[in-house]
Amino acid sequence: MKRGRTGFGSAVARSGLGAAFVLATLLLPVAEAAAPRPIATIEIEGVISPVTLRLVGIAIDRAQAERAQALVIQLDTPGGLERSMRAIVQRMMNADVPVIVYVAPTGARAASAGVFITMAAHVAAMAPATNIGAASPVALGGGADKTMMKKAENDAAAFIRTVALERGRNADWAEKAVRDAVAITERDALKLKVIDLVADSVPDLLEKVDGRTIKLSKGPVTLATKGAPVRPIEIGFRDRFLNIITDPNVAYVLMMLGMLGLFFELSNPGVVLPGVIGGISLILAFFAFQSLPINYAGLLLILFGIVLLIAEIKIVSHGVLAIGGVVSMALGSLMLFDAPEVGFRVSWLVIGPTVAATAGLFLFVVAAGVRALGRPPSTGAEGLVGRTATVRERLGPEGQVMVSGEIWRAIAEGEPLEPGAQVRIVGVDGLTLRVAKAEAKGGVA
Repeated sequence: MKRGRTGFGSAVARSGLGAAFVLATLLLPVAEAAAPRPIATIEIEGVISPVTLRLVGIAIDRAQAERAQALVIQLDTPGGLERSMRAIVQRMMNADVPVIVYVAPTGARAASAGVFITMAAHVAAMAPATNIGAASPVALGGGADKTMMKKAENDAAAFIRTVALERGRNADWAEKAVRDAVAITERDALKLKVIDLVADSVPDLLEKVDGRTIKLSKGPVTLATKGAPVRPIEIGFRDRFLNIITDPNVAYVLMMLGMLGLFFELSNPGVVLPGVIGGISLILAFFAFQSLPINYAGLLLILFGIVLLIAEIKIVSHGVLAIGGVVSMALGSLMLFDAPEVGFRVSWLVIGPTVAATAGLFLFVVAAGVRALGRPPSTGAEGLVGRTATVRERLGPEGQVMVSGEIWRAIAEGEPLEPGAQVRIVGVDGLTLRVAKAEAKGGVA
């Protein structure tokens, strides 16, 4: 009987363990579902460019792949390329994950292209002391045809109005931002229903959007962001580095530095370091140019200016070629980037010092070269003319003299000269010196 009870107890225990395992298996998906899905975040700062488009695309793809419940884009931009902005807006409008644009940190802005991107977000938020607006198309140099400018303005106004209406935001203000370049603070933006909320930080933002229902192409999604883990999307070194060098000002400085380095290497062959720095800088500049709207007329003007500067070394033009080179570089710098958008121009604060430094360094090299040409040769056979030598072997008229510790064959002009006499070198014929008796002086010659 004891064995029977023991067997019965073991069977009950095994049944209990089995039931517990089944129950745990059934409750596991419930526990996973109860845990809030993560929030993906990425920071976009600076000019909107093809690199920005790539970063936003990577962020959306990763957020979707990792089943993040939302993607927060922290934005601070002065604007950028229209085609990159339109592509970003298209990616956001068709994303399968809610996209929250958060204009931050304090002091940040969403200007020009940034207005369109903010309007395209499923949720638009701003930090305190930020601003949004000024989305008008800008003509390069202010000289674009009025009809073309009007067409660009109407196109941009229609585009931003469509985006605003789709997201349920103030379409009238959005159109004003394009047509009248209006800009407002975060408080006014909230009052005018340009944005959805103002948040002090990302945690505050996630708390305020908690429970909000977002309409996606696959259907409505309710956010459960309060207390959800935040996972920043790591940007690789390549993309970060490319984002830095594709800034028009940085790319321009790299190009000018590269040209200067090669110029100094050509002026002083064998120095090596300027050539190495110049070569690396030029390669980086041209790599950046692949992502930038380059105006080849501007680039050719800069190259022509460098050619004129180099020609000044070879041709005596009394500074005409140098002045032409500086003017050509300045004009080329202004025309280098063929984009009317805000942020895609080289700043005068960069052009001025760069051109001035280029001209100054060039003039220094040229002046040093001119001074060197004005001095009598100090090396080689020609450098011996005018120097004093000592007769080593009787000159009658041929013999040998010693100058600077070297023995030279010499021919005396005039009377024969005995060993030990001081002579002056008056000419050089190949490897033979022409000498004449030196005038007597108070000191040893």
